[in-house]
Amino acid sequence: MLITAGLVSGCAAEPSPAGTSAMPSPAATQAPSPESPDPTTTGPRLVPEGAAADNLPLFTAVAETVWASPQKAEGRAYIDGLVMAGFDQAAMQITDDATTIGNPAESLQFSVQWGQECLIGQVGSAADAVITITTDALPGGGCLLGATRPIDW
Repeated sequence: MLITAGLVSGCAAEPSPAGTSAMPSPAATQAPSPESPDPTTTGPRLVPEGAAADNLPLFTAVAETVWASPQKAEGRAYIDGLVMAGFDQAAMQITDDATTIGNPAESLQFSVQWGQECLIGQVGSAADAVITITTDALPGGGCLLGATRPIDW
């Protein structure tokens, strides 16, 4: 099941009475222009104290953004995007971009361990879509079964 959430908000400050000036409060800010989006007022956010499910909207948004890009078959792009969104690279796993004979992988999986839970994403030609879920971490730690590649960049 694909779960996506998006939130766009924007408020304008009340005009100040004639002859005075007032700074808008943090809750009353202008909506960002399309030329310079303000990441503090749009889209899902990282919830550091939340559960994996609380962070699934951001995880999914990052995966969908990469999937829509020319780098959609490159595992590093998903990891880099997740790091830029605030997820801990040391808690991530990713499968190889290519098969053992050098063909593009039909499916690419990536994950972030979040406490005793995992955020897991899957993309590729086999599904031709972004699929994300949360689940319990593996008993020995980590999220993905089988061989994963080092995240050493």
